[in-house]
Amino acid sequence: MDNKDNYIGTVLDGRYAITEKIGEGGMAVVYKAMDQRLNRFVAVKIMRPEMAKEEEFRQRFFTESHAVAMLSSPNIVAVYDVSHSADIEYIVMELVDGITLKQYMERKGRIPWREVVFFSKQIARALSKAHEKGLVHRDIKPQNMLLLRDGTLKVGDFGIAALESEIAEESGTAIGSIHYTAPEQIRGESPDPRSDLYSLGVVMYEMLTAQKPFSGESVGEIAVKHMNMAPPSPREVVADLPAELERITLKAMNPNLPDRYQSAEEIIQDLDRFAVSQAQKADEAEAEALETPSVVPVRSVSELSKEKYRLRRRRSGRVSFLLGAFGVIITILALYGFLNRYFLTELFPDKTAEDYMATRHIEMPNFQGQEYEAILQDPNNAIFKFEVVLLSPSATTVERQDPAAGTRESVRPDGIPVRLYVSSGQALVPDVFGQDYREATAMLRISGYYVEIVDETSDTVERNRVMNIYPAAGTELAQGSTVYLTVSAGPELVNVVMPNLVGLAETAAIQKIEQSELSYGGSEYVSSDLPVGTVIGMNADANSYVQAHSKIVIRVSTGPEGA
Repeated sequence: MDNKDNYIGTVLDGRYAITEKIGEGGMAVVYKAMDQRLNRFVAVKIMRPEMAKEEEFRQRFFTESHAVAMLSSPNIVAVYDVSHSADIEYIVMELVDGITLKQYMERKGRIPWREVVFFSKQIARALSKAHEKGLVHRDIKPQNMLLLRDGTLKVGDFGIAALESEIAEESGTAIGSIHYTAPEQIRGESPDPRSDLYSLGVVMYEMLTAQKPFSGESVGEIAVKHMNMAPPSPREVVADLPAELERITLKAMNPNLPDRYQSAEEIIQDLDRFAVSQAQKADEAEAEALETPSVVPVRSVSELSKEKYRLRRRRSGRVSFLLGAFGVIITILALYGFLNRYFLTELFPDKTAEDYMATRHIEMPNFQGQEYEAILQDPNNAIFKFEVVLLSPSATTVERQDPAAGTRESVRPDGIPVRLYVSSGQALVPDVFGQDYREATAMLRISGYYVEIVDETSDTVERNRVMNIYPAAGTELAQGSTVYLTVSAGPELVNVVMPNLVGLAETAAIQKIEQSELSYGGSEYVSSDLPVGTVIGMNADANSYVQAHSKIVIRVSTGPEGA
């Protein structure tokens, strides 16, 4: 092919059919491709020919891609396959349907601190998994993170992104990365996991404030500030930012290594403690507010109206007129009740007025969603005797009623008892723990909430089951808010190298499969020129990465056909 930068229409290694270009960086071009063997779309990152001429880059690209392929985390873009040859260098990755965190930040501006905590924990989990395997990303920034529609955040290009960063620095275009680079990296020292944590702190700072901690007209100016200056306080930019979250952010980007977080797990633990403390503070504040009487009995509509009139007598004449008219209506209704009782008693001496009125029924109206004060002041509701139950201090809106709307109730002289449960437009988060996440999502949406999902591996919780709810079930939360569900992704999937079984005897091949943390899936017997019982192929490529415990089917020779 003449144009090595355009592989559209070609099939790599007889397997990956390139369909379109979807991105490019300093050292590679990314294409969308169809994996014809597994019938799924993937992303293929092909090293630029000019970069492939550098043996050092080729070797690092190959080595680090293999290392990343061993990682398995819902918060890391998965690497499926690696090709290393004289003609082409490429890696096959998970194709993520989403946008970069950078794009999300540009669209939204300053991100609410609850979302920052949610995103930061996912980034930290990805770093923790990589650091456990001895991998340092070295180029953590919003551009290298992908945000899915369900709120899952995936970190991409472990180790590989740093190569592109080095190329950008050589060309003088590293301004995007220098904003997030740790001081020790700028000084030329070897980065370690704490360098990634510094970069995470910068990303948190930018999400919280919509500003980078250090800016300047040149790479050098920004680099000097990273090495010699403390970042401005985020709370100077966002006054209502919780102090503890500011502390976590600034500790992550402390320029002194011993004073920085020493592991990603430490950040996760602090973020978890912070989230719990915020929830407890909210619960305590609500409990204190609810110490005031929560049931307000209303003996009559007219009594409430006169009290409202006294408190609001300085309001406009229009309000006074309406209240006065309301009083007249109440008087007429009271007179009607007296006359009705008198004439009923005279005409039907064998029945009391109460008996007669009890034979009348009405269908209960629907009060839900209405302002309770308006309900109490409405003269059409004079036949009801209301009891108001405040579910929160600032309650104004009827959440539910008893009797329910649509039921038939007998009319009584002293009014039909109705209890109104009034809230501030908030509802209780339903308990969806242990449910399938699709059912849980539907229930939460019916309750008026948005839902964000993050997957987490678990050896104990069945795949697709809800493991955690935030805010916790039973929490009073404004409708339209976001509820975060942690969903089990099942046991952690580990990739292993597929051994080359071709040429082995069938029994030896089976033994090697089992020794490689794979499962023997049976044998297919076909004729070939190789001796009887010799393995001539298998259902996975030799030296490729496959999931542990995958079933491996081997093809075994039955000797030449007709022999």
